[in-house]
Amino acid sequence: MTKILIVDDDAQVTTLLRRYLSPRKFEVTTLNQSSKTIQTASLIHPDLFILDLMMPPPDGFELCTILRADPSFAETPILIITAMDISNSKATSFGANDYLAKPFNLDQVVTRINLLLNLNDDTE
Repeated sequence: MTKILIVDDDAQVTTLLRRYLSPRKFEVTTLNQSSKTIQTASLIHPDLFILDLMMPPPDGFELCTILRADPSFAETPILIITAMDISNSKATSFGANDYLAKPFNLDQVVTRINLLLNLNDDTE
């Protein structure tokens, strides 16, 4: 089963994503405190990260940089989901592979996950 670690300080967002993704054959772990990301990731070894940008330190930009510097996660795909008005080039300059703007379409989240992990659409 594909493991996803979702980090967002908004509990409603993490709950929504967990409830939507879990029945679609994803093993979802959520965090609302970004400071616990590396510790949790080291325990579960996710196949993909979903991060918010605007969080108490470390924010999503800093988390991307930290994750990319860690050999264990240097190649793990990172999807940014944020309300911040950014361009894809800004998100990817910090190490993210892709981003979606909030509010987001849940089906589009699954599509992006599948693309980042090179999965077939049979996860739906």
